[in-house]
Amino acid sequence: MKTLKDFDFKNKRVLVRADFNVPLSQQGEILDDFRIRQTLPTIRYLLEKNARVILMSHLGNPGGKFVKELAMRPVAERLMELLGKKVELLENLRFNPGEENNDENFAKELAQKGDIYINDAFGVCHRNHASVSAITKYLPSGAGFLLEKEVTCLTRLSANPEKPLVAIIGGAKIETKVGVIDKISEKADFVLISGLIGKEVVGQKIVLRHPEKIVFPVDETGEGKDVGTETVRLFKEKIVQAKTIFWNGPLGKIENEEFAVGTEEIAKAIAQSPAFSVVGGGETVEFITKLGLVKKFSHVSSGGGAMLAFLSGEKLPGLEALR
Repeated sequence: MKTLKDFDFKNKRVLVRADFNVPLSQQGEILDDFRIRQTLPTIRYLLEKNARVILMSHLGNPGGKFVKELAMRPVAERLMELLGKKVELLENLRFNPGEENNDENFAKELAQKGDIYINDAFGVCHRNHASVSAITKYLPSGAGFLLEKEVTCLTRLSANPEKPLVAIIGGAKIETKVGVIDKISEKADFVLISGLIGKEVVGQKIVLRHPEKIVFPVDETGEGKDVGTETVRLFKEKIVQAKTIFWNGPLGKIENEEFAVGTEEIAKAIAQSPAFSVVGGGETVEFITKLGLVKKFSHVSSGGGAMLAFLSGEKLPGLEALR
């Protein structure tokens, strides 16, 4: 897979696929610009190399048609603030049905706007979309700094982690988590799971591949809406031993402050650990951002679904296209 250092960008039009799919308020204001900031090193590098940078991204799910509320204007404005200069940003890719259909004609249309294609959108690499997959057939292609970092850090976590490895899997939808629980438990010493995941495992009679490594909560508060103090103590005991930590998904209903206590305690325990720590998933990243803990983690992944797919051992279309 080629990276930024493999190209001469001088006077070239560089088409950058970014992931600017940021949360917006009802007034159309950006609530969290984490994803925008993550791509700044790639943009700045290209500008330093005298490239003409053309950015493209999707925003929300407009379903292949124009939706005024999902236009890229707020993103363009935030980019101008952060970079201190005007930027060229294409309109929301998903306004065109060809994007999600991985349409060759739409990919060709996009490719005509550039001389080189750079993918810096790890968050959509599990999608077989025109701006992620098909476009690589028509332009010399490589990975941006963010995409390169994601692959390096997640490979370190999944292929050769320093032991003990402790994984914490929260959230609620067991169907999206079984693959990663099974895969990571091949290498992990302990997999700590949330109460809601635990209930689904038991209730749906799900057979996990390494049940001896799974640590279930031992108590709860608010009828299962958060883990209890004994569970927090048990989980912290495991975290303290770890040399590598992976965390995805909250341990309680964190949208309600009363049930965010367990997740906050675990977040702080990981932040204090000297272990190599990787965290990912929209809700989880938003939560540690609010706590001001982002810089305390070794790697904060910009992709939720893409990260889980990668760690489950799936082939990601966006990465395969670059290879």
